Formats: sequence, structure tokens, C-alpha cells
Amino acid sequence: MNDARMANPAVVIPEAMPAILGLVKAAKKGGVPESVLELVHLRASQINGCSYCVLAGITSAKRNGESDERLHAVAAWREAPFFTDAERAALELAEYVTRLADRAVVPDDVWNAAASHFSEPQLASLVLWISLTNFFNRINATTRQPAGTTW
Repeated sequence: MNDARMANPAVVIPEAMPAILGLVKAAKKGGVPESVLELVHLRASQINGCSYCVLAGITSAKRNGESDERLHAVAAWREAPFFTDAERAALELAEYVTRLADRAVVPDDVWNAAASHFSEPQLASLVLWISLTNFFNRINATTRQPAGTTW
């Protein structure tokens, strides 16, 4: 697939862009390490099959010093030895938030595992970031934004 169905909706309706960018900026204010935000973005994007966001996430993570080894292992993070307990808790939270339709809710044990590693502002940041990733995935996959392009 090479052609988008349309331009990105945030470009078509430019009034949306400042609000979106404001949410992105706010979500990063909770004190979660950038590397963790990058990992959960990549995992949610993999689940949703958003090639645009997968490539953008990998590119951003690599620019911020993430290793190829860890990036290649995100899809199989449970079996890979490269992630800290905090990263694992964040990745599991990302999977549950992304797959809400597949499961009733985020279970208490998943939430509590994340809460044992992250403060309330950090949890807020993670939930916002994962939700924003799902938002971007849905926009880009629906409109078939090609991986490697810019808005």
C-alpha cells in the first residue's frame, strides 16, 4: 500500500493539530522516561497494525538511543530478557489499554504492577500516552498513511 486514502485528518482540519500537539506535550509531563514512552508506543502500534506509527516509533526510539536488540524484541517482550520490571509493567498496561475490546477491563493485577513502578502522575502520563498512541494508530491505519511519510 503506497497511497493514503486522504491527507491526515489533522492536516485536513488544521484546527485539530494544536489540540493534538498540546495533548502530546502534556502526556510527556508526568515524568515517565522517554524510553518507556517509546516502548509502549511501539507495542500498541504493533498490536494495531499501524505501519506508519511502528516506523515512526522505531525511528524516534533509535534517535533517542534505543538499541536495535530491544526494539526487535518489543513484540515478544514477555520472553525477552532485555526489559526492566518497570518496562514490563508499562508494556503489559499498554497491551490491556490497547485491547479493551478483547478483555473486560484492565485487571487490578496489571494496574497494581504498573502502580508499583510508577507514581500517580507517571501513571497518568502512561495512560494518556497509550491512549494517544491508539488515537494516532486509528487515524493513520484508517486513512492508510504510508510508513515513512510525513504529515
